[in-house]
Amino acid sequence: MMAAPQHKRVTVRGVDLSYFEWGEAERSPCVLLVHATGFHARCWDVVVGALGDMRVVALDQRGHGRSSKRGPYAWQEFGADLGAFVQALELDDVIGVGHSMGGHSLVQAASRHGCRFAKLLLVDPVILDAESYAGRGHHPTYASAEEHPVARRRNRWQSQQEMFERFASRHPFNLWQREVLEDYCRHGLLPANGAWELACPPLVEAAIYLGSAGSDIRPAIATLSHPVRVLRAHRKKERDGELDFSQSPTWEGLAAAFPNGEDVHLPDLTHFIPMQRPDLVAGHILEMAGEPPTTSPPD
Repeated sequence: MMAAPQHKRVTVRGVDLSYFEWGEAERSPCVLLVHATGFHARCWDVVVGALGDMRVVALDQRGHGRSSKRGPYAWQEFGADLGAFVQALELDDVIGVGHSMGGHSLVQAASRHGCRFAKLLLVDPVILDAESYAGRGHHPTYASAEEHPVARRRNRWQSQQEMFERFASRHPFNLWQREVLEDYCRHGLLPANGAWELACPPLVEAAIYLGSAGSDIRPAIATLSHPVRVLRAHRKKERDGELDFSQSPTWEGLAAAFPNGEDVHLPDLTHFIPMQRPDLVAGHILEMAGEPPTTSPPD
């Protein structure tokens, strides 16, 4: 059984951040896990369980999990937070692993604090092509967070089990590994007046999606000489006005834009690669770290 992590807190840039740590602080390299919008650090637990005794740090980004619900939620803020977090903890020889918006944050942090990072594994990061940034981006434009469909997500639950049962048969959650969905529900709710509420409130999540506007970080990409591996899921053309969070938002040319980038296309998986195939993500981390695999090699 995987050892329980140490739950710690640190304040950076005026924001109280929660994080979880496994393994010995002296171990190198250090794996830094950064979650997607609306998720939390403990969504990585199944991945961590396949990493043996490696040192792992998983962060709750601002607005998520047990971190402060304090804006602003522009994506540049998440990148700046992550850079300050790495500095505050004096992390070195970091293998940064970021899913979706977490990958975007990692690229920002590594571009500013490159000496702290060794390699990056970007898991279907929300980094778009030039045409998308020039237009409306990955999602339709809304005048305010209150108008975004995500703001209408159910926020209040009677129990973690109720949330799990509600999601278990619904797309795309029905594609997730059961243990990951259980972790998402178990650690994604906070007690609230005799019931439970989402640790990333729907209005905060909606504000984060709106905060992606103007978040073109392609100029920073060319400055990163680190080995970068990009995992991409299937992609289909998005119909106007329709949100499909299971499709890949990742620019097909992203890996080639890095000086030392590698592209891994996974057309049979959705955007939720760490939730569907935590073993595959763990295999890539171990390979990049030069560690012997604890499971079968990555597909």
